[in-house]
Amino acid sequence: MRIGVISDLHVDLNELEGEPPIEEALAQAAGERRLDGLIVAGDVSNDMNLSLAVLRGLKERCGIPVWFVPGNHDYWSKDNGIRDTWQIYRQYRTFEDCLSERPVQLDNGWVLIGNSGWYDYTMGEPGYTFEEFERMRAMDRTWQDSLYVTWGMSNREIHRYFYERLERELEEHRGKSIAMITHMLGHPYFKVPMPHPQWSYFNAFLGSTEYAELYRRYGVRYGIMGHVHYRKKHTDGGTELICACLGYRKEWRQPSAVEEIRDCLQTIVLE
Repeated sequence: MRIGVISDLHVDLNELEGEPPIEEALAQAAGERRLDGLIVAGDVSNDMNLSLAVLRGLKERCGIPVWFVPGNHDYWSKDNGIRDTWQIYRQYRTFEDCLSERPVQLDNGWVLIGNSGWYDYTMGEPGYTFEEFERMRAMDRTWQDSLYVTWGMSNREIHRYFYERLERELEEHRGKSIAMITHMLGHPYFKVPMPHPQWSYFNAFLGSTEYAELYRRYGVRYGIMGHVHYRKKHTDGGTELICACLGYRKEWRQPSAVEEIRDCLQTIVLE
């Protein structure tokens, strides 16, 4: 099976008059690759209703499964005013290809296991205290999840919630060929390299080093992630790690969405 991998579409920030919508450009690239499925590792948009509409539209246009885990931006839901993030989480799970607490076993024996993941500050750089990370603000900048995401628990607690569910699902499928998908970073290789004046603090909000232990313990074949707007690959033991973020238009190198998506979209073969 040929599976496309991409994340961080940010369709509401990347649309440009005179160009096709991002989802149409992605559907075109998926058709060119003759994909059997597509993995979107979060951050479709800043609003739940828009993200769900894009995912359903993608699935209809492509005619293939569009597996998805929500990213932190997908939980913001700026436009519809929902403040209870759990309500948003439950709504995403109504999308039939959402992987949150719903592993997918493919016909060829591969298993897709995923959820958003979260951060627990273990990606943070030395020199900051736990209390400083808890403020989620430094250098006159605020990490926006603190304004728009309301789990009713601490960042470490919601990380633990997602971690334990991934662990349980991985245990249930131990010994199988597994692709594990999170939005948050699962390996410190993908952090913003130091020195960097701002990310020395904000690396703490990119993911958790604990997910890498799940890759190793359960022999995960592919670790797929997003969030940091990198396009990088790395191999750790037997796990091929992929971060394939479309990111913001100002970060693009190509003049059009179709060309940029062709550069960004990764293809893995599950056989």
